[in-house]
Amino acid sequence: PSSESVTCHRDRMEVEFSGELGNYSWHVCVVDVSGEEMVSCNYTVDYERLLLSVLFVNCTSLEHDQHLLRLRLVANDTVGEEKNVTYSTHCNNVHADEIITPFFAGATNCTKDFMAVRCPALQVPATPVAWTLSIDDRTRIHQMSLGQAMQQGYNLLDDGHNLIFQVAFTATGVVSYKHNDKALYTVALKLMYGPPEQRLTVESRMLCAPGPAICNATHMTVAIPAFPGTLMAVGVENKTIPMDRLQENGIALDTKRGVKLHISRGVLKSRLHGGSCSGLQSYMSSLKLSFHFHGETVAMVMHPECPCDQHAPIAAVCTPDGYMDFEILADSTTPPLDLDALRLRDPACQPAFRSLLNDRVWFHVPLNGCGTRYWFDGEKIVYENEVRALWTDFPLHRISRDSEFRLTVLCSFSNGDASLSIRVDNLPPLASSMNQGPLSLVLLSYPEGSYRHPYRDDQYPIVRYLRQPIFLEVQVLNRNDPNLHLVLDDCWATASQDPSSLPQWNIVVDGCEYNLDSYRTVFHPVGHGVSYANYRQRLEVKTFAFVSGDKALPGLVYFHCSVVICDRFQPDSPLCITRCPRPSRSKRESGVPGVNSAVASLTGPVLLVPERWPATQGSTPLSKEVWAGITITAAGILSLLATMLLFLALLKCLKRRASMVNVVC
Repeated sequence: PSSESVTCHRDRMEVEFSGELGNYSWHVCVVDVSGEEMVSCNYTVDYERLLLSVLFVNCTSLEHDQHLLRLRLVANDTVGEEKNVTYSTHCNNVHADEIITPFFAGATNCTKDFMAVRCPALQVPATPVAWTLSIDDRTRIHQMSLGQAMQQGYNLLDDGHNLIFQVAFTATGVVSYKHNDKALYTVALKLMYGPPEQRLTVESRMLCAPGPAICNATHMTVAIPAFPGTLMAVGVENKTIPMDRLQENGIALDTKRGVKLHISRGVLKSRLHGGSCSGLQSYMSSLKLSFHFHGETVAMVMHPECPCDQHAPIAAVCTPDGYMDFEILADSTTPPLDLDALRLRDPACQPAFRSLLNDRVWFHVPLNGCGTRYWFDGEKIVYENEVRALWTDFPLHRISRDSEFRLTVLCSFSNGDASLSIRVDNLPPLASSMNQGPLSLVLLSYPEGSYRHPYRDDQYPIVRYLRQPIFLEVQVLNRNDPNLHLVLDDCWATASQDPSSLPQWNIVVDGCEYNLDSYRTVFHPVGHGVSYANYRQRLEVKTFAFVSGDKALPGLVYFHCSVVICDRFQPDSPLCITRCPRPSRSKRESGVPGVNSAVASLTGPVLLVPERWPATQGSTPLSKEVWAGITITAAGILSLLATMLLFLALLKCLKRRASMVNVVC
């Protein structure tokens, strides 16, 4: 029997014995170099846990810059045979003034199975006997040989050019932070090679959040649970993005609980998923996050990816005779898809073949018909159609238990492909299609004109003085068609939450500033760096108050906007064509039929107060300067009154004297 692992602390060490000792009656003592027991040594033995805890002082000898511990283990087996073993173990001595120039490994490569660091500058053997490992979990230091470490979740690889150190998430000394199904793992380790006088040291604080990412129709979300670290930098594809420019690069940051990065799908790459998935997979090949953590800058490189997206474009086959061939399976959805409900853009086009089991259909679609579109991508010509099964296409019922389905199908030809002869007729433009689903809108308010971070729900009501600017933004959610764009219809303010309540004040009318307002609404452009800029409108309003008589009434004011969604190529409303000022005959008078419009209201009210409106009316004390002004003014008025009274008295006296002279004569 022998020791299995040694844990080094700052002033002591712990020796854990092999589990084989559980079959013996045994005891252990600390001895000196001559084999005599060291009676002055203070140590404890936990026979149930097979653990010896011993102080460095009075128990070890310092040899070759190591605390050397000698033990004598006496064990008796079941037949009474005694075994006496003397051996030694050690912990490295750490000097306060020790000068070591360690090599710090770079960013952690974070995968779903392990985390790893690479040491490109080291050209030393990766043999386990040559290395020792020290792990600090902030409660104690685990020290072990590399051979022992490889049995406890660590691995050292040599690819011929670099040393790669891998750590399992369950390895000894790894600390985890968890919330719901998300986890972050970290470990601080030190790899040492060679004797103390020529020691090579590699240090690394590893950090890894293995995911997986969460994806919806518009965004990928990377979530990291709360831990004692602060996000300092974000890098995408080897390009560092300043923290104040994340949003214009398609990344929204949420740090309320941990860190959440909402990454627009426009930033992501896509690839064929393969396997049982027939769709595309969105992914990011490199996402580097740098944190300030325990006084260090620690970075991890992630490779987030979305699960298989069955509704992503699938690759069809472009045939030399001018057709697009693809198949649709009934089990593409849950519950299974009703194959009879499948439609192309031209609903008159039907599948070319159906299986006997009615579990799949094949389409043979002409490249110049059935609503197929095309565009040029470099040296390729890409053809695209859409197959769908929507409730709006089903026979009219009160309810439906069938799955909805929408799939974009692509195929392409390049210069190297066989020649293709297709007749393309210039058909008249199709009537614009209406999206019958409800629009999902949001109206946001921002503290400044950079439109970086909107006010949170818990920050309402927002306090504003008269004529201060209010920066508003209208967004359409969950839409990603680049041919559609958002156009403002009307914006107005009310004194209550009800958008139709009175009184009202117009801010935008028919998409233009309100010409009866002396402070006109200012429209701000949306930069191209913002994700889905075509689904946003920004405007600036000067703060006002509703009045009663000739007085401004301080109180809560609610803002609302109505918008329309327009097709860039086939506008179906006069509002889709920007022209200000509008003709006198407005859209309401022209009887425009129902366009794709909706109303959004600001999350909370704005508290409007007149300028210099005191916090507590009638109870605000006047300043010393104000009292001095009042005193000087009052003194001047009294002096003027006294002068006037003296002048009147003098006139009266003169008049009496003239009267007396007349009597004597």
